[in-house]
Amino acid sequence: MRECIEQLSLPPGIERRTRGLAYTENAVGQSGAAVRMYEDMVLKIQPSAPWTRREAAILRWLQGRVPAPQVIDCEELEGRTFLLMTRLKGTMACDAFFLDRPRLLTQRLAEALRMLWDTDISDCPVTRDQETELMEARLRVERGLVDMDNTDPATFGPGGFKDPESLLRWLEQNRPDYDPVLSHGDFCLPNILLSETGVSGFIDLGDAGVGDRWRDIALCRRSLRGNLTGKYASVTRPDDSDRLFEALGIRPDPEKLRWYLLLDELF
Repeated sequence: MRECIEQLSLPPGIERRTRGLAYTENAVGQSGAAVRMYEDMVLKIQPSAPWTRREAAILRWLQGRVPAPQVIDCEELEGRTFLLMTRLKGTMACDAFFLDRPRLLTQRLAEALRMLWDTDISDCPVTRDQETELMEARLRVERGLVDMDNTDPATFGPGGFKDPESLLRWLEQNRPDYDPVLSHGDFCLPNILLSETGVSGFIDLGDAGVGDRWRDIALCRRSLRGNLTGKYASVTRPDDSDRLFEALGIRPDPEKLRWYLLLDELF
């Protein structure tokens, strides 16, 4: 649940940089972070944890490689991480302009995926491979952090898994082949900024790092389907989500798509 930003004390450095500046709160997406949107900056506030501190590290590494926010300052105060970044220009891929043009949208999403995958990962400081993801999933299951109210209705219960622990065991026993690339980690439409002519940038990169390309494909296709069919948008449009595979020039891999979607249920 997002906190009320107005009630939070800011670290001194960030308070000096933002004092007196107008902002709006951004409630798009499901990251759970509190976000201030300034004219040319973004302030992201999250409970301090290894995965929230990781975002600043990967953003610094991404500079000059792919269009991503630049870190202005990153500080911690009272158990929270405050990440101040530049604000990228561009339109979210979930904007009605792109949803009304599914062929253009899938072309741009495919371009964004290839932009990530074409990046040299030899010195990437963050690893998000299957072992790392499963270890974090194990911690979340053991600590009771899985949000059962925010999962697909078919995942748990009759016809599905008994509980998060049984799902985790299945994931551990059924790992697909690993195909490492630079992965966004949360490749959903609100996190991809586009223009009519190209890819403007990537945001919400806390889970980015060396990971499997099929995690990005699975989350992208799910987000595309949800936005087109009305699950995440107010207008129902034809489900053209499979056009993504055509734009990428690959065939769907149902087993890998299912594995990564089920993994995401634990996060």
